[in-house]
Amino acid sequence: MPSAIPPHMEPTLSATLSPRVVAAVPPDGRRRSRAALRAAGLAASVLLLAAVAVLSIAVGAKQLPLAEVWPGLLDPAATEYAVVHRMRLPRTLLGLLAGAALGVAGAVMQALTRNPLADPGLLGINAGAAAAVASGALLFGVGGVGGQVWFALLGAAAVTAAVYAVGGGRGATPARLALAGAALNATLYSYVSAVMLMDTASLERLRFWTVGSLASAEPAAVRTVAPFMAAGLLVALAVARPLNALALGDDAARALGARPALVRAAVIVAITLLCGAATAACGPIVFVGLLVPHLVRALTGPDLRWLLPYCAVLAPVLLLGADVLGRVLSRPGELQVGLVTAVAGGPLFLWLVLRGRVAHP
Repeated sequence: MPSAIPPHMEPTLSATLSPRVVAAVPPDGRRRSRAALRAAGLAASVLLLAAVAVLSIAVGAKQLPLAEVWPGLLDPAATEYAVVHRMRLPRTLLGLLAGAALGVAGAVMQALTRNPLADPGLLGINAGAAAAVASGALLFGVGGVGGQVWFALLGAAAVTAAVYAVGGGRGATPARLALAGAALNATLYSYVSAVMLMDTASLERLRFWTVGSLASAEPAAVRTVAPFMAAGLLVALAVARPLNALALGDDAARALGARPALVRAAVIVAITLLCGAATAACGPIVFVGLLVPHLVRALTGPDLRWLLPYCAVLAPVLLLGADVLGRVLSRPGELQVGLVTAVAGGPLFLWLVLRGRVAHP
């Protein structure tokens, strides 16, 4: 594309700009080098995710040697085939989907609200989904993922809208959003606890689910939630560029061709689909959507076109890694993945805060 500035005017223009402004514009070679490094990092992250997925299939109550994982995946005559396909593979696929959903949801929430503490757990969205699922179990006896997902989507949508409205809408500040989310989070989890204490049947259905677990993963559950998560991921990736523009303010975003109201609506739809489906399948899992975007932002910067793909790859690494760790630490039993992420995520996030590594979106 030819330069919009005539060649004879370029020296004059450069002389009128301050050295800081000129230095802020990287040459094309530096941009290409930076893009190449990000692409290489993303490829390395995919390889890391593949390695963790193999560990997730191999590690369990019955240990599978790594050499037997591949026959267990592909050879129906192998003795490991039933174990892999009925238990390990659905669990791993659900961890991949739920991790990507929570990581991307956290990243777009932080970008939309400009709040580094925005997270599906801390802002009460997971609690809204959990409260809706508990209501379905209490009032209608809903226990399967196929029924839970619709209640979870409704609860996630209601709480997302409520937090955004109570926090001040377009003029929301990080402090108001955090306070609104914390208040709703405490109220809704108290309601879930009351439902479980009052109703024995609901307690049996929800006691492991409310902790956050991948243990009950089944092929049918994966097939049920996968379309919702895939749709949410596609919507989030589609609004990455206009959401970048929205960070400059509504007027600047309009000047760049974005439509702020439509972008905000699309982000809310994406958050609802991602958080609702992940919570319906696994229960409320905390810290994944908060921690991963901060770690990734240190590598990619705030550009969502790179941040979201990285989060979609590295958040499942964290979730599956925590699940494998829970199986190893409590063998022959297991620690639920929600407990592992809560215990490990809290101190790690505090370390980032103390080191000054929490980057603002």
